[in-house]
Order: sequence, then C-alpha cells, then structure tokens
Amino acid sequence: MAVRSEMSRALTHALERSEIAAWFQPQIDLRSNRVVAVEALCRWNHREWGLIGPNEFIPIAEEDGMIGEIGRYMATQALAVMAKWRIDVSVNVSPLQLQDSAFSTWLARLVERVTHPARRLTLEITEGRRIGNVSAVVGRLDRLRALGLGIAIDDYGTGQASLTQLKRLHATELKIDRALVADDSPAAGQVMAAAIAVAHDAGIRVVAEGIETAEQLEKVTTMGCDRGQGYLFARPMPQTEMDALLAAR
Repeated sequence: MAVRSEMSRALTHALERSEIAAWFQPQIDLRSNRVVAVEALCRWNHREWGLIGPNEFIPIAEEDGMIGEIGRYMATQALAVMAKWRIDVSVNVSPLQLQDSAFSTWLARLVERVTHPARRLTLEITEGRRIGNVSAVVGRLDRLRALGLGIAIDDYGTGQASLTQLKRLHATELKIDRALVADDSPAAGQVMAAAIAVAHDAGIRVVAEGIETAEQLEKVTTMGCDRGQGYLFARPMPQTEMDALLAAR
C-alpha cells in the first residue's frame, strides 16, 4: 500500500475519477427476518492499489480537509437509493462535517427536495474525533431531526461512544459494536443489557453490528435488539448486487 503522502495526493482526485463509491450492507429486522434497511459505506477503488476500506482513507480525508466533499457525495448516494429501494438508509457522518454549519444547511436543502419521507434517512455518528462545540452540533442535529432524519450513535462498546452521547445528541438509534456482540463474558453481557434497556426506555432503536455466527444472532435477539447487521446476513456490496438482493426478497 502507498505511504500516507501518496494516498493523500491520490485521494484529492478520487471523486473526479469516479474511484469513490457507495457500497451497501443490509440490516435485518430480528423479529421478521426481513431486510428493512441498508447502511451506505464509503469505498475507494484505486486504479492501481485496488479496493481501500474507509478505516484507511477517511482519517486522511478528515486531516486534509476532503471529508466534506466525500461526505456530501455519500449523503447524495444515500438519498438516491432511499427513493429507489423504499427502505431505511443510514450513512456515516464525520464529527468534522457536523462542526461545519454549511454541511447541515446543504443536507437540509437536499432532504427538502426529495419526495420520499426524510425519516427513512439516518445519520450515523462515530466519535473517532471529538465533536467539538457540542451545543452547536446538537442545534444542527435538532434542525435535521425536525425534518424527520434519524440520528444514530455508532460503535457503542468501543470506548468512543457512550450513553451520555446518546442523550445529549438526541439520538434515535444506538448501534452496538461488533466487539461487544462477539464478547461472551458476563461483564460484556451486562454492559450490553444496560445499554439496550436505557435505549428502549427512551424509545430508541437498537441495532447489533458485526453478527457473524448463529450464536451471536441468538444472543442479540434474546437480549432484545431490534435490528441486526453483519456477515452472517451479507457483506457490504456494490449497488448492483444490492439491487439483486432486494429484488429477490
């Protein structure tokens, strides 16, 4: 893989070269076993280096100021498939994007132009970086929520997300991280059970991520999670493959 400086230079032109694409992973309703949502995931398919995951290039995009352009592209893709597939769609949003008032204003105008209900779209927030001015971010999120958008706290259980953030950001969804789902220890079970209870008491949906085995599926279902996502159901895939999967349901 190229060094950081090479990746930074290549990433500058990735969108104009159509190397950035949205892939999708389905979410399953754990009661009906039906596909009820998809998460839009950013992928970079470099012409020489091949497919690059977001953990490798998103931090570079944040540091180099390219996250805004990539984030707008991903939000546009999410809204397009939301109207096409008529199911819920979630898309990751960097805390850096939320610190920029222009992004929330742009997104609000975009959402107001779509005919499909805005409540189908959920913004997933992962705190890889500090949110910064929390009161300003909460105000922007509240304005988006007023349009019907959902707000998800991603990766709960990794030490980044917390139940405090769940409340202060007025979230509508909590996503349990794969590490907590895979951990069979009593302590992990207690943490997960407490999080589910707090979320449900507040009327917040709970999604279990990273489900890879039948045992994990039974665990999260028994504990009361509402939706599941992971390789047991399907890996992230390009839009054409998701088209086929949804057509067959």
